[in-house]
Amino acid sequence: MEKLKFSFITYGCKINYSEYSTIKRNLLKLGYTYVYSSIANIYIINTCCITKNAEKDLFILIRNIKKQKKKAYIILLGCFPQKLYNKKNSKIKHVKHVKHVKNVKNVNLMIGTKEKFSLPYYLKINKKNNIYVSNIKTYNYYNSSVSFDETRTRSFIKIQDGCDYKCSYCPIPNLRGRSRSENIYNIINTIKKLALLNIKEIVITGINIVNFVNFGFNKKKYDFFYLLNKIEKKINSKIRLRISSIEPNLLNNRIINFISKSKIFVPHFHLPMQSGSNVILKKMKRRYKVTNYINCVNQIFNIIPNACIGTDLIVGFPGEKEYNFLETYNLLKSLELSYIQVLPYSEREDTEAYFMKETITKNQRSKRSKIIRLLSKKKQKNFYLKNIFKTSRVLFEKTNKNGYIFGFTDTYIRSKTKWSTNLINKFKEVKLIKIDNYNNIECQIL
Repeated sequence: MEKLKFSFITYGCKINYSEYSTIKRNLLKLGYTYVYSSIANIYIINTCCITKNAEKDLFILIRNIKKQKKKAYIILLGCFPQKLYNKKNSKIKHVKHVKHVKNVKNVNLMIGTKEKFSLPYYLKINKKNNIYVSNIKTYNYYNSSVSFDETRTRSFIKIQDGCDYKCSYCPIPNLRGRSRSENIYNIINTIKKLALLNIKEIVITGINIVNFVNFGFNKKKYDFFYLLNKIEKKINSKIRLRISSIEPNLLNNRIINFISKSKIFVPHFHLPMQSGSNVILKKMKRRYKVTNYINCVNQIFNIIPNACIGTDLIVGFPGEKEYNFLETYNLLKSLELSYIQVLPYSEREDTEAYFMKETITKNQRSKRSKIIRLLSKKKQKNFYLKNIFKTSRVLFEKTNKNGYIFGFTDTYIRSKTKWSTNLINKFKEVKLIKIDNYNNIECQIL
């Protein structure tokens, strides 16, 4: 295919974003031109299959692109092609035609999890209506990826991919394969390069990051804690690092104590709870109980009293009775969490939970989600109020929004002050003054 103008759309998690950014840079190096979607010839969509809504959004997007441009060349990458392969073509080793696949008849090319980093090669082959996907379960190679965008103040580094856990609701192990990790040297080197490019915040991300592991020449095992210490020793730049989601059963006192003393890692913890009922946690095949989660939160606050702790929650899981939901609600209410990200349970065909009975109606799932979202707003406001009149460090971003410039504190409080170009991509010590109607804190530069 001649080197045409392409538009790139990515759905889903921080990992998808870091991978999108890497693939995009690779295309630019080869002479492709990145443009707005309205003038593109090639439309690349990095897909997500974690919920039904993500897939619905994908199908709507495909239809809209074709309405606007009948000759658009549409490419799907990652999770959706992988899911399709897993479902229908597990015995097929490599290629499958797509013209008879529901909802994607207008797609020209589909490339799976393993193959998506070789997108330039498949564009060169230019065989229309093909799927290039292979068995992810036997895949052990690690594809490095990092997001870098001159319009942003922060970057995402993927240090780990895949997952060896078998949570009954989660399709990720079937879509991304086994847990595998980036090389420690590459991680350190990438952080140094990003610092030279004036990136001020780096988010360490992965599917299950504490499962990170490298093996040395002497077959010695180097784990996530070793990696944190190595980064702390090797990085002297004025940047901050934020750790993404950590499984509660893997967060230990060594890591908490390390972060409490770190000069570059910030005290922000994202601990997915998923349910506050031991009955539901067991059905979900989570690796902890409610008491473990409570102890983990308490231990963080014992060591870092001003920490920010957020969580993920799934409501309406099969078998979640009203009293199970109330257990979850009351637990959330009792814990000093800073925010709650809630999703109604979504059936995924390639998971164990898909075949469970006692399904909860969509209407009930929606009601429970709204209840938790209201609680999350209260939690966030209480956390913000706890920090009013305190001094914090804010990294200001690059966008002027209605005469204000926004940024986040180390503890993930969204803050704002009057717009000034002198604040762009700068760390500033501020005093948090008052909360506005949109749950931002107005701050005063010190």
